[in-house]
Amino acid sequence: MIFIIITALIGLLIILILALLLYLTINEYKPEEIEDALLIRKGEEKELHINDSLSVLTYNIGYCNDSADSDFFMDGGKRTRIESKKMVIRNLKGIEENIRETGSDIIFIQEIDTKSKRGYNTNQVRYLSKVFKKTSYFAKNFSCKYIPYPIKDTIGKVESGILTLNPYETISAKRYSLPVSFKYPLRLCQLKRCLLVERVKIKNSKKELILVNLHLEAYDNGEGKVKQTKILTDILKTEYEKGNYCIAGGDFNQIFPNTNINKYPLIKDEHFKPGKLDIEEFLKGWNIVTDDKTPTSRLLNEEFDEKSPNTQYHVIDGFILSPNIKLNNIETIDTKFNFADHNPVKIDITLKE
Repeated sequence: MIFIIITALIGLLIILILALLLYLTINEYKPEEIEDALLIRKGEEKELHINDSLSVLTYNIGYCNDSADSDFFMDGGKRTRIESKKMVIRNLKGIEENIRETGSDIIFIQEIDTKSKRGYNTNQVRYLSKVFKKTSYFAKNFSCKYIPYPIKDTIGKVESGILTLNPYETISAKRYSLPVSFKYPLRLCQLKRCLLVERVKIKNSKKELILVNLHLEAYDNGEGKVKQTKILTDILKTEYEKGNYCIAGGDFNQIFPNTNINKYPLIKDEHFKPGKLDIEEFLKGWNIVTDDKTPTSRLLNEEFDEKSPNTQYHVIDGFILSPNIKLNNIETIDTKFNFADHNPVKIDITLKE
């Protein structure tokens, strides 16, 4: 009798697993190779001219979960998500203030949710689009009806992506799909990463400003980062050869070539190990910029403690600028990781004649 019951329970479990697998397969997010980005808000648009100076900010906001008082199970921590919706909103408003204090013109945001269990269904895209009153475009890169791990407290439903806030006249905004690093069935619950590419009109010129917001692969074996970076550099080269100005920025999940690797040594690599951004072969003469005076991110293996020997820092956020753009300044804003596990990085640039 006990054997029959155990066999029945195992059979039921197998049926449930297969049913979930079928459900996720049917509902898998399968974006086109190139498709229109989603317009969230149309703002009042300013004119942009050659020789103008402007500022650009990149900020991975960790879906308003990864503040200084947080850790994450995939980085060696314990939590699947932060403890309450109140804390998500606290972080969202803190992130808003961090951005506002920089006074940046163009803003690239990564890891921003529209409706996810981990963010207690807060629409962070709508909120930041509303408060900054710029034209905002969104590209989804993570969409899953249900992520069944970890078993104790599943991630559940996720709807997330990248957002660009831009005060200048936009000609078009497209979502470019990037290769997925994972095979079926793991692929079902993984990000479908992308580039958010905007074309900005330059007044009295046939040239355009190309804005590329990105968040490249994190937890792969390294091959995914290389393939995704190659697609990025191909797009940038093509646009520059047309005479356009190009700014690519975001979370590369890779160490920049101008970073002092001894400044933030790798303590452990069992959870996350950044790749190395090696694009000199593809983009000779381009400016690959980040600021290593301050780390741009931290590992979420524990709550943030500057004095802890286990505190792991990285410099993986920054920009790529075409040769016709002058870099005037770059700064990583030291937020002490309040409200997010990344620090915002800001550049001041000029479009050269």
